Amino acid sequence: MSQTPSPLDFLDLDRLLGEEERLIRDTTRSFVHDRVLPEVAGWFERGELPRELAKELGDLGLLGMHLQGYGCAGTNAVSYGLACLELEAGDSGARSFVSVQGSLAMYPIWRYGSEEQKRRWLPAMAAGEVIGCFGLTEPDFGSNPAGMRTGARRDGGDWVLNGTKMWITNGGIADLAVVWARTDEGVRGFLVPAGTPGFSTRDIGRKLSLRASVTSELVLEDCRLPGDAVLPEVRGMRGPLSCLNEARYGIVWGSMGAARACFQSALEYATTRVQFDRPIGGFQLTQQKLADMLVELSKGTLLALHLGRMKDEGRLAPEQVSLGKLNNVREALAIARSARTILGANGVTLEYPVIRHANNLESVLTYEGTSEVHSLILGQALTGLAAFT
Repeated sequence: MSQTPSPLDFLDLDRLLGEEERLIRDTTRSFVHDRVLPEVAGWFERGELPRELAKELGDLGLLGMHLQGYGCAGTNAVSYGLACLELEAGDSGARSFVSVQGSLAMYPIWRYGSEEQKRRWLPAMAAGEVIGCFGLTEPDFGSNPAGMRTGARRDGGDWVLNGTKMWITNGGIADLAVVWARTDEGVRGFLVPAGTPGFSTRDIGRKLSLRASVTSELVLEDCRLPGDAVLPEVRGMRGPLSCLNEARYGIVWGSMGAARACFQSALEYATTRVQFDRPIGGFQLTQQKLADMLVELSKGTLLALHLGRMKDEGRLAPEQVSLGKLNNVREALAIARSARTILGANGVTLEYPVIRHANNLESVLTYEGTSEVHSLILGQALTGLAAFT
């Protein structure tokens, strides 16, 4: 006789996972439970992310985990996605740190760097000893990164960079910035170590979203780099856009972690909060909200798993990642908002995770491509007509 499905895995997706995938998921979940959840409300309130978290995440093998060699764990894409889901169930800031480190800072070195660059940086980054950031977005060029003004010119055997990057996760704590700049040869990627003369950062304050994450401005003023600081294996926007696609894939999973945390909180609250002499979970309107949340959480997680299997088979197209990012972040935000209504006034306090996730998801909705941009990517895939220009 069949049992009532588990509320947190209603479609029994656990059975679709391999043993190693479950182990990575459970290890990450335990880390979040023991290390992140007890502290994250305070981190969010104070606007900080402890730097020592990098080493702890490195010890678990979560940094650059989907890359092969150079101290990286070499897991499959589904395992990486599961880790992102569990990290974001803790906080979007934790998942953002891992995503930026692995998919935006380590990936371009691994994919486009020289052998010397890989050996110098990747093992230390995988261990969490070196923190990286990704400098693409500029104050006036977010959704249109190809319009960037940051430039690099040759001066003898060196490169000299000038420009400003904005909204850079990890920027103020990074030991290494991967900065994209215009050159006479097209857009190129440069490795800029912290402390390089002419390179400075300024943290962005007064955020009400992603507070447990460092967001910064990068400033390059006649920043001189040696000739071997450039990534040799890529030219043009293909380089940074391929990195963004890696990060967007992690968001497809991570957003479902935030959604699950909100759903779980709302479900527990609904079965214990009493109004009119009965638990509010016994009222039809509350059950309607919970049922809708469950449906979208289940669909979104199944979508993430399907895209992960496609990625592992080498047949995942960027447009399909856009579909996943568009749907899952949009639905995660709707789940967070609905969960907030179930918690009532308690839903706006940091005693519960819901408002923190809801605020964070407002940023996740925007970064790595806004919903509008991903809609236009899908529109172009459907019609063959570009609506960007």
